Amino acid sequence: MASTSTNNSRFKLKPQHITWLKVLIHSISLLFVAILIIQTFNGGFGADPVKGIEHYTGKAALNTLFLTLLTSPIARWGKQATLVKVRRVLGLYSFFWALLHLTIYVSLDLGFDWALIGEEIIQRPYLAIGAVSWVILLLLTLTSTQKIQRKLGTRWQQLHNWVYVALLLSPIHYLWSVKSGITEPVIYLIVACALLYWRKDKLKRWLSQLGNSRNQKTSMPS
Repeated sequence: MASTSTNNSRFKLKPQHITWLKVLIHSISLLFVAILIIQTFNGGFGADPVKGIEHYTGKAALNTLFLTLLTSPIARWGKQATLVKVRRVLGLYSFFWALLHLTIYVSLDLGFDWALIGEEIIQRPYLAIGAVSWVILLLLTLTSTQKIQRKLGTRWQQLHNWVYVALLLSPIHYLWSVKSGITEPVIYLIVACALLYWRKDKLKRWLSQLGNSRNQKTSMPS
């Protein structure tokens, strides 16, 4: 009887709680956008403001990506299934910051010189890694709606599992891009590895599915 009473009295998130959580996420995200604007116009990014802005937006993308992937484990641990409804908002903000990060680099660092951009990606492997991660986040953003999810069916989950690749590549991109002060990017990489380890069983199943799918394609008669 006591255990039943405890289970019945357990707090459960309601739709209005999820709405307020989304409002909080929007508010905090817009606050960080405001900080970015204020710091930019007040010279808060130091002697090399472009690099400062790039690091700010890049870390914001990483932080929101981590929060996105923390949502499901927290929901399972707290037995709050409805919490996953905030995951899409966090994922969209992660791409927003990644898009801003890329835009700053392409416009202010390289002046929209597309030939130079191609050369940079070829000559600097960390940029290629960042580009792969960015493309993954783009695809996940474009396919994040319920309409696309219903249309893709089981393929939707297989596609969105590529977020694990972006999760690993993004901090590697950060670590590889810095010339000194590697402590912070190493911490990001450790957190990313911890998140991947947390999902090791799901990750193994996904890799197994990818392997089986690849074997089926290679074994098909031409």
